[in-house]
Amino acid sequence: MLTNYVYKLRPNQTQTSKMSAWVNMLRSHYNWCLNDRIVQYNQQFIQGDYCDIKTRGEASPLTCFVSKSGATGNPWKDSKSDKEGNTRNPRRSATDIQITALPELKKARPWYSGIDSTVLQQNIKRLDTAYSNFFAGRGFPKFKNRSNFTSFTCVMGVKIQGNKIYLPKLGWMRFYNSRPIPNGFTIKACTVRKRQDGWHISLRIEDKSVPEYRARPLEQVTKVVGCDLGITKLVHLSDGYQIENPKFSTTKKARRTLKIRQRRVSRQVKGSKKRQKAIKQVGHFHQKISDRRQAHQWKVANKIVSRNIDAIALEDLNIYGMMHRCQVRTDEKTGRFLKNGQSRKKGLNRAISDASWGDLILKIEYLAAKQGKVVIKVNPKYSSQKCRSCGHIDQSNRDGEKFICVECGYHEHADIGAAKTIRDRALEIVRGDSAKLGACHLNAQKISPRSKSKRGEFGNLGNKDIKTEMS
Repeated sequence: MLTNYVYKLRPNQTQTSKMSAWVNMLRSHYNWCLNDRIVQYNQQFIQGDYCDIKTRGEASPLTCFVSKSGATGNPWKDSKSDKEGNTRNPRRSATDIQITALPELKKARPWYSGIDSTVLQQNIKRLDTAYSNFFAGRGFPKFKNRSNFTSFTCVMGVKIQGNKIYLPKLGWMRFYNSRPIPNGFTIKACTVRKRQDGWHISLRIEDKSVPEYRARPLEQVTKVVGCDLGITKLVHLSDGYQIENPKFSTTKKARRTLKIRQRRVSRQVKGSKKRQKAIKQVGHFHQKISDRRQAHQWKVANKIVSRNIDAIALEDLNIYGMMHRCQVRTDEKTGRFLKNGQSRKKGLNRAISDASWGDLILKIEYLAAKQGKVVIKVNPKYSSQKCRSCGHIDQSNRDGEKFICVECGYHEHADIGAAKTIRDRALEIVRGDSAKLGACHLNAQKISPRSKSKRGEFGNLGNKDIKTEMS
């Protein structure tokens, strides 16, 4: 089993300044490696053929590299012969080339010799992970600044004795041993991170003799609870239980406190010590809100998972799309910009960000896995607009927290009804009624307002009807 434990460090003044210097140098190294890859890509695939200064002839960057020491310079490994005796020169990746160039970096910039070699290697692999996310469709890697680069990782030489931990080239350091590591677990890696209240360390520990958490199969699921996430109430459950939303950062008091502290920052002279002190106060306030939100979410997740149930049905929300800006509207005649509702949507975006549904879902999944329970994500489309009595879907069915069907007059609490609908859709997946829709992305029909559904309850189709519908 592989898991993480987080502790707060207690470094001395020398270790604190050394770790801060490491973070600054690693950020510079990360940005240099990223720029190196971008430049080499431009030289090879965008710039095209160029004139070689030595030979005074035309050369192609696909075969003759412009910079031999760059991310794509010297791309071939030493020739090797396979079992059949054929020689081949395997191509190296940009990560391998940049890791191999680390000794040259230490010679050119001796101050990098004070950083552990595994930390520098993990810094390049961090960039490689960013590129992997880019190829998976999550955005191109960005250059880091002081606000979004505050950590480093080492994978070797970490030891613990009592309330002291040893980090390579940093020495023994005290820490708050608030959670002893179980017997049999070994430290695989650690990540040191700087926060507003000091330095924290996350230890990745593993014990292969302990089996991983396994959820029970869907065939054994009998009791399911549906969860509808909201803003007025944080969670509505299908059994009628509601959990309050404290709104830690959007209350009147919190917004006023943040406004006052931000005003203090703007009034100070740039670069002065008073300005730095005011900035720290703003950071401490944000961290206090974050810690309170995290603690509350763990309690909420524990309340939901600890129920006498076998599975938890959650909404498969596109939170990024929900917080996206409104489309621009212009007048066809004059070309002037028209009101598109973005000023009103700004408050909704703040409320969604404060609720932090994504983090809550992750905590529910984690605790459910520890207790062997199943988490099923279903499509929430029309869950709060569909009548549970006649199946009519209409936007006017819902008025705030009230649900009154305009077709048959059925009424109930809108969010609790939506949680029941989510529970029923999860039960259909468990029972196998929606075999092809079992990926938890149920494709609802496009139903115009004031039009009645022809399918009745969602997913209640016979096997023959399913084949006809899918074909």
